[in-house]
Amino acid sequence: MAGIGEGRLRGADLARPHHGIRSPVDGTSLLDRCSDYAPLLRPGQFFSHLTAARLWDLPLPRELDGREPLHVSTLAPARAPRGGGIAGHQARNARAVTRYDFPVSDPASTWFALAPLLHLDDLVAVGDALVLDPVVLDPRNLRPHTTVGQLRRELSRFSGRGARAAASALPLVREGAESRPETLLRLLIVRAGLPEPEVNVSVTDGAGTVLGRGDLVYPRWRTVVEYDGEQHRTDSRQYDKDITRIEDFAHAEWRVVRVRKHGLFVTPRATLERIERALRSAGWRP
Repeated sequence: MAGIGEGRLRGADLARPHHGIRSPVDGTSLLDRCSDYAPLLRPGQFFSHLTAARLWDLPLPRELDGREPLHVSTLAPARAPRGGGIAGHQARNARAVTRYDFPVSDPASTWFALAPLLHLDDLVAVGDALVLDPVVLDPRNLRPHTTVGQLRRELSRFSGRGARAAASALPLVREGAESRPETLLRLLIVRAGLPEPEVNVSVTDGAGTVLGRGDLVYPRWRTVVEYDGEQHRTDSRQYDKDITRIEDFAHAEWRVVRVRKHGLFVTPRATLERIERALRSAGWRP
């Protein structure tokens, strides 16, 4: 390295993440790891698969804790990159764009690359996140990243590992889901044979006044299923707003079923029974 002595390069405060690369030992975030490897990327190489998913801020299952190697792809016929801490891939149809100043597989390519790596519900959750057009847009993270139509067009050209999984997941992707648990809860409901709820739509009173948005909504049966996420524990202001919103729903004679983490992941059958009971009391019949 120009201007840096050999002794400094051997310093105990510098890690050696890749051959010829030195970085501070505390540089352990994903962006730090990508920055460390970026100088070694050759033309046509880009971050992909799980690494790209994290760079796109996509929801991945908790068991994937981020300690996997960096995934780096190159377009065929070039050989997949190799090296310590690297999972190399040879891609045929992927496209790369710039994300956080790094070459990264584009959103649609990332989703198809994840198809052989994730379970069906998690692949749907990632798809939901990619097509989300949020009500409040973060100007630093423009959304949606892709559309259902774009994924459908790409699916018609996609072959190889994960093609069957992608074909099974795509019909389940919906616009509007704002979190992975919302997607998992919706899939749980549908798989149990209950009617599919609408995702994050407005709830109104008898005069048509909008009271707020519900997570999973059955307008026909005036029933709302709400997932109470971690923000209720960490953000008291948001929690207070949600309490008021749900009280307004109940005052307007909407049935509200609130689901917590335990109810989704530990006691799903009891949760389904509560939802079915609310729907039946509102007049739904299978």
